[in-house]
Amino acid sequence: MQLSTQQQMLVEQRLTNEKKSAGVAYLLWFFLGGFSAHRFYLGKPGVAAAQIAVIWGGLLLSVIYIGIPLLIAGAIWLIVDVFLIGGLVESDAATKRARITNEVSLTTRPEA
Repeated sequence: MQLSTQQQMLVEQRLTNEKKSAGVAYLLWFFLGGFSAHRFYLGKPGVAAAQIAVIWGGLLLSVIYIGIPLLIAGAIWLIVDVFLIGGLVESDAATKRARITNEVSLTTRPEA
């Protein structure tokens, strides 16, 4: 179903209000990356928990040298996240656009 211009404007307005900011995600990564705040912000709590477990588990276990590979893996994961944040923000926006488009098409009447 084709949306009218007014419906398309409504979709884009709601998307602008709801979508995540890449700038905020990068700031969270920079200041709170060790707590995986950027992953929580982007709606990936499972990955965030795994990242926290790898980083902090590696830090705690590095006292007995077992955690050093985990700590290295966690550091590499954080560095890779810098390059993934943009795609995660766009993926989130695409998911929200589809949901909002569906809601708008179901709740508004097309112009005659």
